[in-house]
Amino acid sequence: MHQARALRHVIAVSASLLALLAGTQGAFAQTNTADGPQSTRTPDDKWGVSLSVENDLFTPTNSDQHYTNGVRLAFISPEDSAPASFLNVAKQIPFFASEGRIRTSYSLGQTMYTPDDITIAENQPNDRPWAGMLYGTAGLLSDTGLQKNGADSNYSRIDTLELTLGVVGPASLADETQSFVHKQINSPHPEGWDNQIKNEPIIGLTYERKYRGWFEADLLGVEFDATPHGAVTLGNAFTNAELGTMFRMGFDLPADYGPPRIRPSLPGSDFFVPDTDGFPLSGYVFAGFAGRYVARDITLDGNTFTDSASVDKEPWVGDLQIGLAVIIGQARLTYTHVYRTPEFTAQSGADQFGSLSLSFRF
Repeated sequence: MHQARALRHVIAVSASLLALLAGTQGAFAQTNTADGPQSTRTPDDKWGVSLSVENDLFTPTNSDQHYTNGVRLAFISPEDSAPASFLNVAKQIPFFASEGRIRTSYSLGQTMYTPDDITIAENQPNDRPWAGMLYGTAGLLSDTGLQKNGADSNYSRIDTLELTLGVVGPASLADETQSFVHKQINSPHPEGWDNQIKNEPIIGLTYERKYRGWFEADLLGVEFDATPHGAVTLGNAFTNAELGTMFRMGFDLPADYGPPRIRPSLPGSDFFVPDTDGFPLSGYVFAGFAGRYVARDITLDGNTFTDSASVDKEPWVGDLQIGLAVIIGQARLTYTHVYRTPEFTAQSGADQFGSLSLSFRF
């Protein structure tokens, strides 16, 4: 019953979103041609690498529950470094700006989810199912750089199209990973991984748009900006639609879109471009919020085509995050604290977890 309802949600949301995207294709067709406007700014020639670790270890309760751990290693290319034929094709994507500079991105990641009490070996039907996910992504990013928005203000726009391939279930190695780590730090052994959702290949496609500098201000040398975003994900692991905004306040704000995060959290960017005109040390505090309509979440709904552990999920989920970013030369270190509303109906309250991320340019 859960699987049939989930599939109906996936089909309905997918059809609606595809219809919406198809309706906007004509509006972008005139600007997304080879004869359209081209960026005149110098491409950024640096590679980027980011390592992100998310864990509920950073919370006051310091306990494994629900979304308990995520690790992601990402690489991002310099702008316009791919062969010219590839760049020409990338710029024809209907939702990319023709003047955007193109980056390619690649990542590997693992996430894991557990019930409240990991020392219980029996199945816990009213709590979050045991679930692990191992995945890789390949993506295209189009960044317009500084653009005019009206008469006086400026903004940058980034479009991202990302393909995710991976697996959920025992093949994700979440059991082995958590057991190894807990043994090293002398934490309780996780007893219930025999109840995890079954092996299933996953595929997902995400499109996302963000506007940096949609709002900007400078007060006594302290800079402020806001970055709204919208995203759509379609796939058998996740199908959702999201809207949100990130606010930053700091000194010599770098050209980035906030700290990198592990989906489906509020997005940031794996790349950043420091303000090279000033002192090689800058930073900012940030806060953001996002709301998601969740039609499909395999870690809650269970396997797509076979029976497995599952719970009734909440269709609307909200994230609130606050944090700090420090940029030293070509390195960026960030910490983000996340508050997430309940994701399933039997959940007793909101979750929280922390995220550490270290990024380098080279």
